[in-house]
Amino acid sequence: MDPVVVLVPDERGLREFDGSALVRPVVYDVDGRIPAAGRAAEVLVAHGLDPARSGEIFAQLPNLRMVQLFSSGSDEWEAVIPAGIRLSNADRAHGGIVAEWAVAQLLSHYRRLDAYRARQREERWEAVSSGTLSGADALVFGAGDIGDNLRGRLEPFGTVVTSVGRTARGTVLDVPGALARLAEFDIVVLAVPLTAQTRGMVDAQFLAAMRDGAVLVNVGRGPLVDTDALVTELRARRLYALLDVTDPEPLPPGHPLWNAPGAVVTPHIAGTTAGTLDRCWAAVVRKVTEYAHRRDTEGRR
Repeated sequence: MDPVVVLVPDERGLREFDGSALVRPVVYDVDGRIPAAGRAAEVLVAHGLDPARSGEIFAQLPNLRMVQLFSSGSDEWEAVIPAGIRLSNADRAHGGIVAEWAVAQLLSHYRRLDAYRARQREERWEAVSSGTLSGADALVFGAGDIGDNLRGRLEPFGTVVTSVGRTARGTVLDVPGALARLAEFDIVVLAVPLTAQTRGMVDAQFLAAMRDGAVLVNVGRGPLVDTDALVTELRARRLYALLDVTDPEPLPPGHPLWNAPGAVVTPHIAGTTAGTLDRCWAAVVRKVTEYAHRRDTEGRR
């Protein structure tokens, strides 16, 4: 069979698929122009493409079968993707790095590193009371790439990790089972996609059920959390929050989350480090090659 035509957003895409007998990459303009050689494309690599403007591109691609993302989350695309088109995320590209951010923030929180930075600026040789991850109980909503990586990084510190998935299996709790046990955990991590079912899952009732002094970590999506309810708990100094994602996002100047007691906010960068682009392209090549191999195998039957 002929190679699968794959639209790539830049010249790197040509290099990544160079030598592949299964894939013929064609560079397209993410502003909407598809070259003639790309009109037969079955796969679109959507990096840099605004989902809100994707319709004009989809209309030019009658053979499109798959849209490949650079991100783990796909919620922005699910509302615009045409029926029958597969939406493929960059799985295994971000989980380890996002988990690393969460562990770094938790270590800083428990060991009070911010307090020591302040004392260093003031030239004060003074100890402060701190906690430890060792023996802490963590509840991780999300038993996928991020959740698995987080377990692998927390357990060596002596943290006891309980995972939450869509269905209960083995040691993995389902959501109702996890909600019934929120008061047992020192750390609650959100590492689930944003869906109709998960939007606003962390509401006032959820937060009220958490243990006094517990830490909420959000590396999923901002709208998983009712922001007003979280601010209320933070101002009461009952909980802590380590947030790489917020609602709204970007967080505007003057928003109460910026200065809420016990909140740490970073601008959605947990998955962004040196090498991010390399990891994303590796995931893209793997996923697109898998698609092309399946198509080639089915065509030979």
